[in-house]
Amino acid sequence: MLIMIKKRSDPLVIGKVVGEVVDSFSPTAKMSVIYNSKNHVYNGHHLLPSTLISKPKVLLHAAGDFSTFFTLIMTDPDVPGPSDPYLREHVHWIVTNIPGSTDSSFGREVVSYEMPRPNIGIHRLVFILYKQKKRMQSVSVPHCRDGFCSRKFAVEHELGQPVAALFFNCQRETAARAR
Repeated sequence: MLIMIKKRSDPLVIGKVVGEVVDSFSPTAKMSVIYNSKNHVYNGHHLLPSTLISKPKVLLHAAGDFSTFFTLIMTDPDVPGPSDPYLREHVHWIVTNIPGSTDSSFGREVVSYEMPRPNIGIHRLVFILYKQKKRMQSVSVPHCRDGFCSRKFAVEHELGQPVAALFFNCQRETAARAR
């Protein structure tokens, strides 16, 4: 009974990341996502687009040594809007070959970082970390950022289940209105 309560209280389950973006998994690594060296990403917290201009630093904690490699995906499953996300998913960033216990800057950026710019509603931005079986020599880059599927990408590149995930919420900033 305790396990079921834990799963129901898991922010990734509550935020529907598990189910809509990834299948249920058991985390085996930890990561920290930090924007502008001060804005830490916590599951379900809200960040403004103005703080997301530059790509974040993603730190891998106790995730292996330099011979273990990871793939990081940042995706938005709520495009163009959460009530009708027919373009699901929109990929914002993909980095492969990140050595364990380092950060995303040590990996190979295969899809350049694109800052989130939600127009309608509150969007979830999801970071998914996969452990690679070996160093990737070639990666199939998506032709379009819209219609991306993290699950399909993981299958195509033999990544298996995620080892960690984080998400935050983001919505369009309203401009100050002059009278």
